[in-house]
Amino acid sequence: MAAVVVLLAAFVVTGFVTPGFLLPSRDGSGTAVDGGAPVTSPSEPPSESAPPPSGNVTIPTTRTPEPHRATPLPDPSTCSFPADPNGPAAKQATRPTDGPQPASGTVGVTLRTTAGDIVLSLDRALAPCTVASFVSLAQQGFYTGTKCHRLGVTDLQMLQCGDPAGDGTGGPGYTVPDEFFPGLAYGRGLIALANTGQPGSGGSQFFMMFGTTPIPPTYTVFGSISDAGLAVLDKVARGGIASAGNAGDGTGPPRIPVTFSSVAVG
Repeated sequence: MAAVVVLLAAFVVTGFVTPGFLLPSRDGSGTAVDGGAPVTSPSEPPSESAPPPSGNVTIPTTRTPEPHRATPLPDPSTCSFPADPNGPAAKQATRPTDGPQPASGTVGVTLRTTAGDIVLSLDRALAPCTVASFVSLAQQGFYTGTKCHRLGVTDLQMLQCGDPAGDGTGGPGYTVPDEFFPGLAYGRGLIALANTGQPGSGGSQFFMMFGTTPIPPTYTVFGSISDAGLAVLDKVARGGIASAGNAGDGTGPPRIPVTFSSVAVG
């Protein structure tokens, strides 16, 4: 009986662990959250099973409607980008200037990758501070040479990128304010900023969703992915996961490498 009680207790502890979009920071102070960044995303128990075989992936074809704010933000909106309290950047970046940023219009971005080009449309009306940070990093060449380190193909269908460390712990040395709002829905065709589960903890990491993404509305959506870009993501997804990652949620590095050769704005 004692052994049974111990086993049941272990199941209760491990069976409801919520994996995270970012791994803990190098100094151990980070909080693990889910996939592209949820603090409470799919609460799937850690699994030791092999990753899904190549091609054995079910991907929805219907796009998730792009979100809209019921009440528009002030235009311009005031943004601030404080230093990251978790330590020095994995790759040095110049942070955007604190102050007003436009909160209307879109910005086109082309991610040129080893798996194919992924074109994004960033929406300033959704997240002016996040868009300002992403554009600044892109123009600095911050993303060039970095790889997408985390792919999910089952419950959490997304590709996470933007980490100069390549292991889920890196960032630009500053943080981006939260710009999510109640009622956000995530899914195919959207791009969102990863975070550690703590308020205002976004940085350079982002996740592109090609399928179902059952996560709470605590990740800033800041744009959408073109049809051709989704075709690239679908190809990477069907390639499967190379090995189980450290998040314990069935995600891991993609078998088809995705490395940014350049990121063009406009």
